[in-house]
Amino acid sequence: MGRRQQHHDCRAAVRLDPGSGRAGLSVRLDEAHHYDVEVHDGQASVIARIGPVRQRVAGHPVPAGPLTLAVDIRTAGVLPPAVTRTGGADDGPTGAGAHGPDTIAFSVHLGEERLLLAELDGRYLSTEVAAGFTGRVIGMYVTEGGAVFDRFDYEGGRDLPG
Repeated sequence: MGRRQQHHDCRAAVRLDPGSGRAGLSVRLDEAHHYDVEVHDGQASVIARIGPVRQRVAGHPVPAGPLTLAVDIRTAGVLPPAVTRTGGADDGPTGAGAHGPDTIAFSVHLGEERLLLAELDGRYLSTEVAAGFTGRVIGMYVTEGGAVFDRFDYEGGRDLPG
């Protein structure tokens, strides 16, 4: 089940009890371009799929039972104010070529504690890089066994709390 990303800056979260399954929250452009935060066998992991490459980029142990997985997508503060997205031949490490259009951050909430697992460059999930026309979808998934989702929340806009 998924929801189209409708805001440049947004937050989505799911309350999940993975049980013995493999389940999580995905930000997807298509089958070959998606970032996932998933829980399986006592581990929360962030997995990046960009074309033929699939890589686990972060992980952290989590206790059994319900927890909240979240993704925060932000454009504010990603590009330096004096740099445009069009860039030019002189783009160096601090030029527009070194930054994506947005940052996608994945976290797990364990009670009151929020643990940031990874922040990834959003350009690899853009139609400019991966083609397509439908845009991103954020949604829940189960790929192994069974899991219980209690809720899915989505908020959009630049006024999201940090």
